[in-house]
Amino acid sequence: MTADTQIQTIEKLITPLLADDIFLVSIKIKPTNNYKIYLDADGGLGIEKCIKINRALYKIMEEMGMYPDGDFSLEVSSPGIDEALKLLRQYKKNVGRSVEVITNDEVIKEGILKEVTDEAITIEQAEGKGKKAVIINTIISFADIKQTKVLIKF
Repeated sequence: MTADTQIQTIEKLITPLLADDIFLVSIKIKPTNNYKIYLDADGGLGIEKCIKINRALYKIMEEMGMYPDGDFSLEVSSPGIDEALKLLRQYKKNVGRSVEVITNDEVIKEGILKEVTDEAITIEQAEGKGKKAVIINTIISFADIKQTKVLIKF
């Protein structure tokens, strides 16, 4: 079974397990049959939900006999804060947060994610300091985005 076939199989198996506002972000498979499944949720994804989905999926994979010798492992989690946003739904979930956008021509823009459409995002940036600060809204097409990460500010 190829990696693509394995991923498609896991997608079919996990989809019915995703309740409420939980959605699949990505699936990665290491050569050691280690499955890493990244989920997210519009309202945040707690560890309890990850554990529940992990146990249910593991049981299904065992019952199907995908690995008769049991030589596989399964990790279900949300993407780490340092992971780039991949899906439109993730962008929408993070409206109002600070982001760093790297464009395809390696320009870095930081600002508040203000709006998300199917084609582009709008970030709000402040230029200048104090009373001379000017707020600029920049629209960036998804086609021009290499990577977007949420910035955590303390």
